[in-house]
Amino acid sequence: MVETLAGPGSGEVEDLTASDLLALARGSKTAEDRAAAELLEVAARWADLHPPESIHTAASFTVAGCEHEEPIAGPGTPLVAEFCIAELGTVLGITSVSAKKLIGHALELRHRLPRLWAQVHAGRVPAWRARAVAEATIHATPSLTVEAARFIDAQVAAVAARVGPAQLDRLVAETIKRFDLATADPAADPEDGYLHVDPRHVTIHDQDVHFAGTVRLEAEIDLADGLDLQRALAHGAATQKALGSHESLDARRAKALGDLARTQTALDLHGSGFEARSARTSTTEDGSDLPTAREVVLHAHFDATLSGDTTIFGPTGRLEEGQRLLLLEQLRSWCGDSHTKITVKPVIDLNQPKAAPGYAIPDRIRDHVILRDRTCVFPFCSRPARGCDVDHVTEYDHDAEAEGRPQPGPTETENLGALCRFHHRLKTHSGWRYDMVAPGVFEWTSPHGHCYRRDRTGTTALDPPDPGPPRISSPRR
Repeated sequence: MVETLAGPGSGEVEDLTASDLLALARGSKTAEDRAAAELLEVAARWADLHPPESIHTAASFTVAGCEHEEPIAGPGTPLVAEFCIAELGTVLGITSVSAKKLIGHALELRHRLPRLWAQVHAGRVPAWRARAVAEATIHATPSLTVEAARFIDAQVAAVAARVGPAQLDRLVAETIKRFDLATADPAADPEDGYLHVDPRHVTIHDQDVHFAGTVRLEAEIDLADGLDLQRALAHGAATQKALGSHESLDARRAKALGDLARTQTALDLHGSGFEARSARTSTTEDGSDLPTAREVVLHAHFDATLSGDTTIFGPTGRLEEGQRLLLLEQLRSWCGDSHTKITVKPVIDLNQPKAAPGYAIPDRIRDHVILRDRTCVFPFCSRPARGCDVDHVTEYDHDAEAEGRPQPGPTETENLGALCRFHHRLKTHSGWRYDMVAPGVFEWTSPHGHCYRRDRTGTTALDPPDPGPPRISSPRR
């Protein structure tokens, strides 16, 4: 394939010169940008095919939980029928959330950032850069009017190929002030009178776990709070060193921040000042009378083997929350904390089916389904199963018993699957259908006939190869 892409006269792969490879790299990047621009056009046209009117099949539409109009871009862009998002996402092999973002970016660019949209299709701006601008204008606070978005479009169009996040943030803030979009803040400086953008935030990047079991934290806080936190971390790090810690200063500061998170709610805020113990509790030297700062429930899973009478755990496991990596040493340190409550649940044999009479799903069956499925079983969805609904794959018939008929959708593990709320509504109120072909193995069929298999390893498309997609005409301006 490389020989073909390199063009005539390039020779075999091993004969490619440095110039040939550079030319091939540039051509591949150009083709990638062209395909990304075309995908944005496809997403916009897919939205055109699914306006809100497409979901109204009767004069009145009052079924609770049914599809509804879905605003996914800024003011002035058309609404989209919610459930169309899922089919585009599965065809692309991405989540419904990612598909929603793709369609939203396409509509934002086409309707509110037309200059940037034109530059993307002219090949002057990569699609990913344009989508970054669209993401900023969609989620600006307060919302940008069409005129404000067009102002940003005009400012960015000339420099879009090199504008960075910081410059874009400043431009959005300037636009909010220029168009007088912020509401008056009586507490603000009278000479200013407006709180344009509140930059305060604390973001924990818990989906990006380092192999050492750490996550990044990013924050923007008040100056006074920052100085107080700086002193608290310095004090905590110094205390650890005085107690014999040989870790680096950075590591001790990080541990001090964790200690603050675990202990700050144990402070008594009702008496005079901040005291470490409430007057209603007795004190002990080891501090065992302190109440638990908060209850955090984590579900950890480790592989284990038997060596004689000894259970040997693997060095790494996973947390259900966020499907994050967990080190055995971390779990041991948590368990060693005197204020940590550990609950060990019985091992569930996932090979043993379970059933219950009636429609209600007992906890033992719910836990079985959660542990078997791990996530929502809709194609490409990754929402943890513990926060999902447990759905009867074949609908439970509430009238079957009274009418003397066999129950078509019994409450048993081989007829139950974990579905997040969005995909549960999608399955119930749209043309999507699925079956369980084996325990924990589901086959889905979309309204347009695309088929997917979903199991513990992920999603596999079952459609036969097609001869190739049709080409689309030049994009609308």
